[in-house]
Amino acid sequence: MAEDFVPELEDELDELEGSAPEQELFEHHRFVVDKGQSLTRIDKYLVNTMPDVSRNRIQAAAEAQAILVNGKPVKSNYRIKPLDVISIQMAYPPNEFEIIPQDIPINIVYEDEDLLIVNKQPGLVVHPGFGNFEGTLLNAIAWHMKDNPDFDVTDPRLGLVHRIDKDTSGLLLIAKNENAKTKLSKQFFDKTTHRRYVALVWGNVENEEGTVEGNIGRNPKDRMQMAVFPPDSELGKHAVTHYTVLEHLGYVTLIECRLETGRTHQIRVHMKHIGHTLFNDARYGGNDVLRGTTFAKYKTFVHNCFEICPRQALHAKELGFIHPRTGEFMLFNSEIPQDMQALIEKWRGYISSRPVE
Repeated sequence: MAEDFVPELEDELDELEGSAPEQELFEHHRFVVDKGQSLTRIDKYLVNTMPDVSRNRIQAAAEAQAILVNGKPVKSNYRIKPLDVISIQMAYPPNEFEIIPQDIPINIVYEDEDLLIVNKQPGLVVHPGFGNFEGTLLNAIAWHMKDNPDFDVTDPRLGLVHRIDKDTSGLLLIAKNENAKTKLSKQFFDKTTHRRYVALVWGNVENEEGTVEGNIGRNPKDRMQMAVFPPDSELGKHAVTHYTVLEHLGYVTLIECRLETGRTHQIRVHMKHIGHTLFNDARYGGNDVLRGTTFAKYKTFVHNCFEICPRQALHAKELGFIHPRTGEFMLFNSEIPQDMQALIEKWRGYISSRPVE
């Protein structure tokens, strides 16, 4: 019998800024085998239990160690026993809309037969959605892969493994085949990937390092925002962000964030929750002067900073994972983009000429 159905995802997406609606990148089913069940190959059992799922998808999930029985990965020829608890993770069926290939410049920092790594520029929507069916990263990927007959950008068994917001810059991982997508998605699902972000936040972060833990869900008072709920709450999804101070810059602080989970706006809403909204994050009020003096000259300085970096000051700097074919750990590092670097330098100049007490 199917005990429950649990959609799960790495949901770093922003439907309100032009990404796809809040939909899962992959699905997670859980079954408890009936007491009277005879010994049967698990792939056959799952095909019979989920008639809309092909045997190839199930076998690919088994190969990627994404089929667990009683918490342990099994092969497709495993014979199930009564009361076995089975969980399986798979990508969703193809999207229903066409993604048009467009020659949009993108910075590909690595590519092989299984995957590619893109250093996304700020302002580029990742996934087509309401109001943004063109000009997205996936349109650019479709163009880049247009001569590969095995790559269908509309098929979620391929393509994006995770997402970042439109105005966040940095590293993104794209899978070029189903085996790679399944294995890489499982690493994000299991929280075994390495992800570090750099952010400039309002205020002097006093603790040199810390952890923010709190469920993240849609703000019931403002659907344009996410909100933090208690970790033991039934609201939202579990989220953990670790942070380390990189540099104190007076009324702002440069920090590094390491993600355990990947929720919508996670760093943005977690940092706001502890009183350190991201600099120039318009969605969460960071585009106001939140710290500093009342002098007109200072306010002018801050507004000049907003113009230098006209987005939330957040960059996905490092990405690490196990390669789906070779088993090798791969770590990628990207430079902080020019707009954010110029912003940091401007604050350095400010505090060097006028120290903040």
